[in-house]
Amino acid sequence: MTHCRRKICKGELRAGLPCAVRVGAQSGPSGFAYTAMKNNKFCRLAKRALEFESGNNGRDAIRRMHCVGNVARLNRDMGFAARIVSKCTVAWRRVFAAAFSNMFIDRFAGLLAGVFASLFASAYARAFASIFASAFARPVTALAASIAILFAFTSVCAPAFAVGAPQPRAPASWSALESQVAARDAVGGADPRQAFLMRDLFEHDVARRLKVPLADQRVYGMRLEAALDANTLGNLSGEYVVLVDRNPNVQALFIYFRAIPADDWQLIGASPVATGRPGQYDHFITPLGVFEHTPDNMDFRAEGTMNANGIRGYGRHDLRIFDFGWAQGERGWGKGGMSQMRFQMHATDPDKLEPLLGIRHSKGCVRIPAALDRFLDHYGILDAEYQDLVDSGRSLWVLHADRQITPWAGRFIVVVDSARKTRPAWSPAPSSTLRAKMPAGADTAD
Repeated sequence: MTHCRRKICKGELRAGLPCAVRVGAQSGPSGFAYTAMKNNKFCRLAKRALEFESGNNGRDAIRRMHCVGNVARLNRDMGFAARIVSKCTVAWRRVFAAAFSNMFIDRFAGLLAGVFASLFASAYARAFASIFASAFARPVTALAASIAILFAFTSVCAPAFAVGAPQPRAPASWSALESQVAARDAVGGADPRQAFLMRDLFEHDVARRLKVPLADQRVYGMRLEAALDANTLGNLSGEYVVLVDRNPNVQALFIYFRAIPADDWQLIGASPVATGRPGQYDHFITPLGVFEHTPDNMDFRAEGTMNANGIRGYGRHDLRIFDFGWAQGERGWGKGGMSQMRFQMHATDPDKLEPLLGIRHSKGCVRIPAALDRFLDHYGILDAEYQDLVDSGRSLWVLHADRQITPWAGRFIVVVDSARKTRPAWSPAPSSTLRAKMPAGADTAD
């Protein structure tokens, strides 16, 4: 049996992604064939087809896996294993399918040894291969092997499916609703009553939602109307508007719509946010007023990189940063006063900071949940002027090709302060446990 030696580099270890490791050559009794699936981020390392050299002792140990092989046991428990595999991504199904192909338990052992070996330097990999080989040399059943694989899959692969990862688009029924919300008639018009179907899409797409009582919905609708009227926009209608309450006891974002100026503003959905936290140099209190979202201050997308404090200030890669340009903001340090600040709305670190939305911890921008960022982006809630450029023939790289632009795209974000003295029940603050875990430099991420 021939082997190929390859060192597993530290960069691959730190990547935290499952690697594909063939234990022995493909022709060896304990080797398993891995077919990388194209366009799957788990397989970027796998495509290199890492070869694991377990040494002479390791080879002897791997050979001992044969005594475990029992086709009857494996067949008896294939149903259980199949249920496990059905939970996996397509790429990992192919890994397991290759392991099951010859219906021998040594394939399970080779798979487990390969998965764990890929996470450690070569010396540790040899030890793990030997340990697994010895463990499987005992008469364990295929059910035990299946359970072991389930735990291995959960512990090694689960982080890739963490909450906040981009979710697949909706099934057929939701796709039909998307199309209905974006539909126009023969002359390019649209029935404004369909704008309220966005409520269902908001509930489906945005996990971090606030259930605002009807009375408070009306109060915030009147606050929105007053702020627009103060900026000669009292007759604004037929488009979505984003409203933010920067009050420390609220920290919430609302999406409103009305069809005609005579109507009251109606709530579409609400989510927790984080606004400017004063008390430190270069930290502004989020400015009040009405701000226009225009391509004159072109949006951009997050790189997903860490800052000096190990925080992804703009959130995951490719999330959109909504840029409202320069604004006059109140300094939150020194003697106060007003200064220029760059006002933006964007997602934040999905692991360290998104759970803390609901309290102030930004440098003046509005931090929002990643799912809300994708919602605003996908349906073009604030993209009226961007769409005007697209309709004129311009191509804008910042806009995704698969978005479903709504006919009622707006352009304004309005920031108010409700001056509440107590926190309403519908806008709970993060728990003390979560707040205690706030990382150092969390308020210097943007």
